[in-house]
Amino acid sequence: MQTLIDHKVDYDDYQLHVIQSKKFKTNTISLKFARPINREEVTGRALIPFILQKGSAKYPKERDLRLELDELYGAKFSINSAKKGENHIISFTLDLPNEKFIEGESDLFRKGLSFLYEIANNPKLDGNGFDSDIVTKEKETLENKIKSIIDEKMQYANMRLIDEMCADELFGIRSHGYLEDLEKIDAQGLYHTYKKMINEDRLDIYIVGDVDEEKVKSELESTFQINRQPNVTINRPEVIKPSEIKDLTEAQKIQQGKLHLGYRTGITYRDEQYPALQVFNGIFGGFPHSKLFLNVREKHSLAYYAASRFESHKGLLFVFSGIAPEKYEQAKEIIIEQHETIQNGEVSDEELEQTKRTVIHSLKETVDRSRGIIDWYYQQVIGDRELTNQEMVDEIQAVTKEQVIAVSKQVQLDTVYFLTAEDGGANHE
Repeated sequence: MQTLIDHKVDYDDYQLHVIQSKKFKTNTISLKFARPINREEVTGRALIPFILQKGSAKYPKERDLRLELDELYGAKFSINSAKKGENHIISFTLDLPNEKFIEGESDLFRKGLSFLYEIANNPKLDGNGFDSDIVTKEKETLENKIKSIIDEKMQYANMRLIDEMCADELFGIRSHGYLEDLEKIDAQGLYHTYKKMINEDRLDIYIVGDVDEEKVKSELESTFQINRQPNVTINRPEVIKPSEIKDLTEAQKIQQGKLHLGYRTGITYRDEQYPALQVFNGIFGGFPHSKLFLNVREKHSLAYYAASRFESHKGLLFVFSGIAPEKYEQAKEIIIEQHETIQNGEVSDEELEQTKRTVIHSLKETVDRSRGIIDWYYQQVIGDRELTNQEMVDEIQAVTKEQVIAVSKQVQLDTVYFLTAEDGGANHE
């Protein structure tokens, strides 16, 4: 595995990250705008990617934008918003061929940078706001996206679990926004939200590929004349301990129940126990050989699926399971038992080593993709800890059974959320 190095350059208004790799025949450029998530602005920020992908001053129609991507040898472009910890991130990402592999082409990287700069900084305007027709249409698009979540029952159940578990915390704010906010968003107000993002958010620019660092810096400095005044810092949430276990049930017209459990780990990316948390999660429910999968799904046939994942920047861990509604009590009991078996030291050497191998394999798969490399290194910006992919592999390799057990004792159940059938399949209080 190639050890990937993040060559950072600090400018007054953004940080550049150049990660050189000869593995790809493409170069990937990504702009990441971040600020602490805010309930008043989140719906507008979630809407911004939809607006900007519909055109710019230079490419006033979506078709013009797509034709320009064709001119860039079929470059792939996306804008999206997401939540990392208690921060809201808007990402612009462009994958384009490396000009080294195109005969007679020596300017493609600069053209790609210019395209990104145009989309991010010169949106299509109408007076002192966005194009109102585009805003109206894309509000409908976001509305449909939000409404569709209720049809994706696993996603809906996880959203509701976080709503209840983190009701008074920034992490409880939904990154995709809220239906009740859409009506009051107009073209001028949304443009103001966008200008705050462009001018004030923390901005990290990532370049991944077989590139010359000095040329990249030169091209970037001549292209990105943004004149920003960033004034926000990344939010790193306090660790919260559960006071009492919350138990919530919601009924809908469904056949398969969704039993989701939320735990507080007290461990985030920058903590020294983080590698042991990764291994704990793998043993508990992260992989097909995990205790949840083997016992809840395979041995007792209680779940259609059963798995866990952890949140690196907030110190949370979630268990997801799809069960027959009447199996609620039994399934919950066996899920909790799997956690307790690890606390009691029931971790075999084979489980430990197999899990470490699988965690390392997952990491290697992540850095096999240029966008995965960017995600890996951006996690370090949000998480406030720097290490190479090889250093993380070494830390995983060094995790002991005792460390896994110690982590398991830190992990505490906070909230149980059950989405069940309206006919009362579950027989519990």
